[in-house]
Amino acid sequence: MKKVLLAIMAVLMLTSCTEQGMVRNFGGKSEIRLEKGQQLVELTWKDDNLWILTEPMDSDYIPKTKTFYEKSSFGAWEGKVTIIESR
Repeated sequence: MKKVLLAIMAVLMLTSCTEQGMVRNFGGKSEIRLEKGQQLVELTWKDDNLWILTEPMDSDYIPKTKTFYEKSSFGAWEGKVTIIESR
């Protein structure tokens, strides 16, 4: 009975999270493409939400792909968020 209850709880948790929430809480990968002409300044988590600060690119700025990842001490449930800029 306990196994069934735990399985139901796990399914409910996984289906109720956003993609960013799942990456943050359970590991995995997320890829975010910024609007054309925007460059990444900062990103941070607030609860299960990922907040992204962008600004317009200067004319000589070269778009980049930036990867943020969690390196946990146990190596389990590590998350990775890739931000892709474009002109």
